[in-house]
Amino acid sequence: MGTALANVMDPKAFLASLFDLSSKHVLLTGASSGLGRHFARTLTRAGARVALCARGVEKLEVLATELRAEGGRCDVYSLDVRDRDRIRSTVEAVEAVAAINVLVNNAGIAIPKAPDKLTDEQWDTVYETNLRGPWVLAQEVIKRRLADKRSASIINIASVLGIRAIGHLAPYSAAKAGLINLGRDLCVDLAATGIRVNALAPGYFTTEMNDEWLQTPAGNRLRNRIPAKRFGEPAELDGALVFLASDASQYMNGNLITVDGGHTASL
Repeated sequence: MGTALANVMDPKAFLASLFDLSSKHVLLTGASSGLGRHFARTLTRAGARVALCARGVEKLEVLATELRAEGGRCDVYSLDVRDRDRIRSTVEAVEAVAAINVLVNNAGIAIPKAPDKLTDEQWDTVYETNLRGPWVLAQEVIKRRLADKRSASIINIASVLGIRAIGHLAPYSAAKAGLINLGRDLCVDLAATGIRVNALAPGYFTTEMNDEWLQTPAGNRLRNRIPAKRFGEPAELDGALVFLASDASQYMNGNLITVDGGHTASL
C-alpha cells in the first residue's frame, strides 16, 4: 500500500485533519475564569492561536504562561465587553496579528434576583454583558470578514436557561434566549458568505465559580432533576466546541448544540 493511500486510510490522521485548528485565530472572551479558562486550554491544545480576552489581565497573564508552557499559542488583551469603543480597539489589535476566523462569545454574568428586587442597573449590566457585547463583537468581526471575503465561525456560548427557565434570573435567561436567536437571524443574512453563527448551550457544569453552590442542598436537588444524575465536567464540552470552531462543521449554521446531560429533555 502506497504512503499516500495509507495516510488516507489512517483514522487518526483523518480525524486530526477534520478537527485541526492550527490555521484558526480565535478571539475568546471571558477567558480568565470558569468555562472560558477551560475553553482557552481546549482551543490551544487543538492547535489554535487564541486571543485571551477579559477584564482581569493579571489572571490572563497567568493563564497565558501556563498555556505557552504546554506549547500553546496565545496573546492577552484587556477587554470589557460592555465598552463598545474597547471592543473595536481590541478587535483591531487582534486583527493586526492575524485575521479572526473564530469568535467565541463566552463572557457572561448572572445576577440572581426576584423580579420585584431587580434594579434597572442590574438588568442593564446582565444585558450588556450577555447580549449586546456579543452582538457588537460579532458585528466587528462580520464587517472585516465581509470586506476581505474570508470565512469565519462565530460561537455564542448560550445556556439551557435560554431554552427553559428556572426563576430569579430574568435578564440572564432573556439575554441567553436572545443570543440563540441572534445567531439564527445572522445565519439567514450571512450563510452564503461563508460566515457561520452557531450557539452552544451548556447545562450545569462544575467550575471554580459555582462548585460551592452546586454542593448545597439546592444544588443537590437540581442535580437530581438531571437525567444523568450528575453535573457536567468542563472537558465534556470540548467536542462540541472544537466541532463548531473547526471546518468539520462548515455546513452547520444558525443552530444550537445543547450539552446538558438530558436536562432540557426532562423539563
